[in-house]
Amino acid sequence: MFRLSWCMTMRDWRAGELRFLLVALIVAVASLSSVGFFADRLRSGLNRDAHQLLGADLLVSADQSVNPEWKTEAKKRGLQIAETVVFSSMGIAGEGDHALAKLVSLKAVSQHYPLRGKLKLNQHVGNVDREVFTDDIPAPGTVWIDPSLQIALNLKPGDKLRLGDMAFVFTHTIADEPDRGAGFMNFAPRAMIAASDLAATNLVQNGSRVTYRFLMAGANKEIAQFQTHLESQIEQQKLKGVRLESLQSGRPEMRATLDRSEQFLSLVSLLSAMLAAVAIAMAARRFMLRHLDACAMLRCLGLTQNQVTMMYLSEFLLLGWLGSIVGVAVGYAAHYVLLEWLGSLLAKDLPAASWLPALHGVATGLLLLVGFALPPVLQLRNVPHNRVIRREQDAPQALTIVTYVLGLSMFVGLLLWQTGDVKLGLLTSAGFLVGLLGFALISWLCVMSLKRVRNVFQSTSWRFAVTALQRRPGATVIQIVALALGLMALLLLTVVRGDLISAWKKSTPADAPNHFVINIQPDQKDEIAAKLAPFDHPSMYPMIRGRLIAVNAKAVTAETYEEDQAKRMVDREFNLSAMNEIPALNQITAGKWFDDSSAIEPEASVEIGIAKTLKLKLGDQLSFDIAGQQVTAKLTSLRKLDWGSMRVNFFIVLNPKSMVDMPVTWITAFRLPANDARFVNQLTLDYPNLTVVDVGAMIKQLQSVLDQVINAVEFLFLFTLASGVLVLYAALAGSQDVRQREAALLRALGATRKQLSHAQWIEFLLIGSVAGILAASGASAVGWALAHFSFNFEWNFSPLVWLVGVFIGAACALFGGWVGLRNVLNQPPLLSLRES
Repeated sequence: MFRLSWCMTMRDWRAGELRFLLVALIVAVASLSSVGFFADRLRSGLNRDAHQLLGADLLVSADQSVNPEWKTEAKKRGLQIAETVVFSSMGIAGEGDHALAKLVSLKAVSQHYPLRGKLKLNQHVGNVDREVFTDDIPAPGTVWIDPSLQIALNLKPGDKLRLGDMAFVFTHTIADEPDRGAGFMNFAPRAMIAASDLAATNLVQNGSRVTYRFLMAGANKEIAQFQTHLESQIEQQKLKGVRLESLQSGRPEMRATLDRSEQFLSLVSLLSAMLAAVAIAMAARRFMLRHLDACAMLRCLGLTQNQVTMMYLSEFLLLGWLGSIVGVAVGYAAHYVLLEWLGSLLAKDLPAASWLPALHGVATGLLLLVGFALPPVLQLRNVPHNRVIRREQDAPQALTIVTYVLGLSMFVGLLLWQTGDVKLGLLTSAGFLVGLLGFALISWLCVMSLKRVRNVFQSTSWRFAVTALQRRPGATVIQIVALALGLMALLLLTVVRGDLISAWKKSTPADAPNHFVINIQPDQKDEIAAKLAPFDHPSMYPMIRGRLIAVNAKAVTAETYEEDQAKRMVDREFNLSAMNEIPALNQITAGKWFDDSSAIEPEASVEIGIAKTLKLKLGDQLSFDIAGQQVTAKLTSLRKLDWGSMRVNFFIVLNPKSMVDMPVTWITAFRLPANDARFVNQLTLDYPNLTVVDVGAMIKQLQSVLDQVINAVEFLFLFTLASGVLVLYAALAGSQDVRQREAALLRALGATRKQLSHAQWIEFLLIGSVAGILAASGASAVGWALAHFSFNFEWNFSPLVWLVGVFIGAACALFGGWVGLRNVLNQPPLLSLRES
């Protein structure tokens, strides 16, 4: 039986019956495998570097100095310890008019840092640059910096870099910092100094936003016991802003980001796989229809139903293995494109991919084949013997419903498998199905409406094209929907994405501030305000760091809330402010702004978004811990903020009476003209403790990161477009035999070959144009929803989306039609009529 199956496979291959099925299967497996290999390498890199992500076996991260008793206890238990202090500050190089300033992420490290992994420095020996590991830290009075900072400040080894009140000698550039985050982006370049030099900089002052890290390393048993001890201490003392991280937890926020990215990319690839699966099902049905006579002959020659089943089962399993293996190979090559386009966001030395994505790819290919191809083909077992002499019998339909149910079940199973989330998988399945039905309904209405325009033009070719579309409405709808889905995905991330970014930029006022100055000390306020007076006298706002510890006398912790965003908010300090007048561009949505002159108790105004996240309402009593002092304020108003204004905004504002004698720093924002960049350099030279944030540069860097991610997703959507064209081709190829008979009949009745050829081109243009309009409408609708519900800015529909959609849709339809039907008119009419 295997030999017979092999012979049938070779025969069908030579006849071209299996080639399209193979291509569709390869596209589906390749799209999923490319994401699989990509995610597998990222995950392997994180697992390999788990201890290096911490620089230790156990890490305490806090926004206040770590309890000295914990350090003493760690030493008693025989653990190695080290400390780091990380915060943002300004780095200044050069003197006078030639001085340059840039925001840096300053990191002060103690001896023995890091406890796990090693620092890697760039070393120039002769004419060769190389990377070398080191067990040292910067010597006192010296600084190590990122290469990007060296370029930005035009530094050479031996030059001075001023950080606060101290000038450091630049000696080395950092090639790799093990606990920085596995190569993910950092918005400010690193400057590293010895912890013993930190005090001399005078940068850490009241109100400074500083992260203290206490690193520990040792045997697993001792680490686990000390971790338990610290957890009990944190719980008993109800410490806020203190977080423990271990090898098991690693960097949970990075893992969560990776998981979300993997899910999103998997859903994109699944869209391609689903369209390819539709093409597989259509091609398999065509295969079944073309083998009815051959199968009836084999039944007459003695083959049983089970033997027919085994023959075709073996043939398609061979095809499935071949398509899956080739698809995995294509996916493996494609994942290098993803790595290249996301290069600056990822570690450079990711481990090699494992075999697991390849096994998943092969399993996916076989599942798609079983779910979408085998059911219609296995109906061949029901072909009766007498079809040899009665060829007018219809094809067996007993398993049609089972075919669709099995295919849909396979697709939902793939979604759940790829996302690893039942809720997300089912919601995506429902969304895909609703979108599919919506496109199908509109396509069907368009096809039906063609009746009214059939006689608009006197061209015979036009009437032939319209009649052909209406004669096969089901196939026409499938062609339009498949092509529209693929085009919509591409339009959404190309034209619509550009429109979203343009609208986002336009939503920011032309005079919006582009520089923020923070960490202004009270005794510096008036002087700095005078220096900033030429820039439209920007307002100065007090900023007070406080932690929310209770609501209505009930203590709140991260465990109080279920949402991750709420957990993060209550686990950190807020930037509070105090002012008499409501800030500009703030709008009261509920309650009343406080009158400080008549206030008899502390009052608070809260931004409406954070109030919703933390489930706060008017009248609630909010208790804050501010530098060890507790302040309880009544929530008297909710505010809506205009984040697009780029001005200073605060989540929580209290009346000034309640903030008397609290430790305070000041913040302001101003717009610096492009031709006055030296002002910032001089300002940071005069006041080294200030941190000046160039928002324009940060937005540009964010846009660069966004562009890289979008490029990667656009690459995956090429698979989607390819799948859409495959479905178009399958639908056209499925009707090829019928079209040949119709063309032969029309030519026998007097139609010319030229007329029928023009009719085909008109048909393809109509299909592509309708698909393009649907795709552009869908992409614009998604763009509007994003602008309205996610980004909160005005959205203007661009006619370019529809023009591009119609043009690309028509081009794809013409190409698919030419590939699928180029031989329809080449066969002599007499031969076609004889074969029918």
